[in-house]
Amino acid sequence: MGNQRVKRSKVDTPPDIPLRIGPYLVRLKRLDQGGQSKAPPSAPRQQPREEALKPPPPPPSAAASEDEDMLRVAGGTAIIPAELRRRVHRMLLDHLDLASLDRTQMSDDAMRPKVLTALARILQQLQHDLPKSVDRDEFMREMADEALGLGPLERLLADEAISEIMVVHPYKIYVEKKGKIRPTDLRFTDDESARAVIERIVTPLGRRIDESTPLVDARLKDGSRVNAVIRPLAINGACITIRKFQKNPLTIQDLVRFDSMTDRMAQFLERAVRIRKNIVISGGTGSGKTTLLNVLSAAIPGKERVVTIEDAAELRLEQPHVVSLETRPANMEGKGEYSIRDLVKNALRMRPDRIVVGECRGGEALDMLQAMNTGHEGSMTTTHANSPREAMSRLETLCLMAGLDLPSRAIREQIAGSVHLVVQQSRFSDGSRRISAITEINGLDDDGDFVLNDIFAFHRLHTEGDGTIVGEYRASGYLPSFIDEFITHGLVRQGGQYL
Repeated sequence: MGNQRVKRSKVDTPPDIPLRIGPYLVRLKRLDQGGQSKAPPSAPRQQPREEALKPPPPPPSAAASEDEDMLRVAGGTAIIPAELRRRVHRMLLDHLDLASLDRTQMSDDAMRPKVLTALARILQQLQHDLPKSVDRDEFMREMADEALGLGPLERLLADEAISEIMVVHPYKIYVEKKGKIRPTDLRFTDDESARAVIERIVTPLGRRIDESTPLVDARLKDGSRVNAVIRPLAINGACITIRKFQKNPLTIQDLVRFDSMTDRMAQFLERAVRIRKNIVISGGTGSGKTTLLNVLSAAIPGKERVVTIEDAAELRLEQPHVVSLETRPANMEGKGEYSIRDLVKNALRMRPDRIVVGECRGGEALDMLQAMNTGHEGSMTTTHANSPREAMSRLETLCLMAGLDLPSRAIREQIAGSVHLVVQQSRFSDGSRRISAITEINGLDDDGDFVLNDIFAFHRLHTEGDGTIVGEYRASGYLPSFIDEFITHGLVRQGGQYL
């Protein structure tokens, strides 16, 4: 039977004979149709080479079940075996090489028709291996996205209901949709495909990712924030986290509608921004700090000059006089780095009315506090902390990272004299994001501790059977020390009744 197959293959196949070895396709060119003596098989020598060609196996968690080893085609009408998907991918790369297509001189839009044509030929060649229910157009679009775009991430980025995309490793992708984190049935072909997508994101921004620099922060064209980690730091393969930014920026009334705050809280915060109070937004990862910072920044009067400073530009202020600055990592020679602290120092020479820093993570906190206290009132920033008091401790620690030998009391006095309000943003177990406290900083007591007074706070009452958290926002009855400024600016009636 084996000899008969060889003879049939010799007659029926074209001059270029495709030979599949694992997920790889090797094309053999027949030099003499008349037939030559066949070299005797050498299995012992070929076996190590075949092992070397095999891609690294998926992590155990990715191959734990049959479903994990399958990819659902767009539209969910069929499931494509991962092995077949890799085969199509390799054949596509082989075809593009044979066609001598130079991607460096062609845009993705110009390349796409050629890629789709190549895919059509490949699927025709593999028609007997494809599940009958496969939507070929969708499958071709998906493979073209992986060859030219962001692969399986394209559809997730197009879904406006998805707020965050988390690639755990190339074979498992999670998303956050409507506050809930859930797995998807999408996956990359392999680790190389995931790394190619990362490079497409970071290369146009002048950033790089390789074994010497295995992690990077970047942003997409729409402003979405991207963090990527590759081997050797990411043990199971490329890890990508994309925090999508709303195409239409949220307004403060949107947050009221989402029950992230009450209308009275929204009025209070807008007025605090307008009278130039320095605000620190505190919260955990993914709690909505940057979104709230962007919303509050919208209350800054349009006549003021604002300088924004971020690691990866996310803020989108609509005012006409806004200067946006972004940090830059060092180049391959270790030069050219500009940190947030460098940009804060430079911003002080740019005649800003306000400075908005995306997040304080280091010694720039001291420079930011000095800016708040020296003619740049109304500045804002965010920091990672789980309560207003922890936010004060966090700022104190960050100031110590500035490298100046300052006594703790002096740092605390600097913080207490610079920060007026802490807005605590929290993400609850049901996926909801709320302002859990709005707190005024009223200096230090005799023991040198911060004096904090809650103006508003969220009180959790109970949890419904479906996990929904039920609570209410309460005004403490405490009137902030700057209530007179609200009155003199005509923003509130005598006595502060709206509170």
